[in-house]
Amino acid sequence: MKFEFTAVNLEKIERILPKYPDKKAAVMPVLYIAQEQNGWISGEAVVAVAALLEMRPEEVLGVVTFYTMYHKKPAGKYHIQVCTNVSCMLRGGYDIFNQVRAKLGLENGEVTDDGRFSLEEVECMGSCGTAPMIAVNEDYYENLTEEQVDKILESLQRS
Repeated sequence: MKFEFTAVNLEKIERILPKYPDKKAAVMPVLYIAQEQNGWISGEAVVAVAALLEMRPEEVLGVVTFYTMYHKKPAGKYHIQVCTNVSCMLRGGYDIFNQVRAKLGLENGEVTDDGRFSLEEVECMGSCGTAPMIAVNEDYYENLTEEQVDKILESLQRS
């Protein structure tokens, strides 16, 4: 299925482009707009972003695959990322990952059948000083305990 930016999103992009020295430098915010529109970065979205920014699709794909904030496949309404890198690992990151995994019945990279939740183990989200942490969509939760994680999951399940 072909990906095309909506007129509203093309207007957003036109307002963003002057902030950068050349079109290619706007790849990250343009990818984010594509993800907001599509729910994830499909191959078709990569091609559309590349064409818009006068880049090769491989260059855009390199950005998508490098950063954890871009979803390479459909994600749940609540995309939960659990950091298990060194700082988080030392402070219980794997325990939290396993807790979320068990509570939602998901493995890494899976989405619940109803599409509400997805789970992803990530390397680092830049919150090393406040480990362990998880992100739910764009919201960070830091200095977590297992009890706090339970409360977060319960609030999401009620919403």
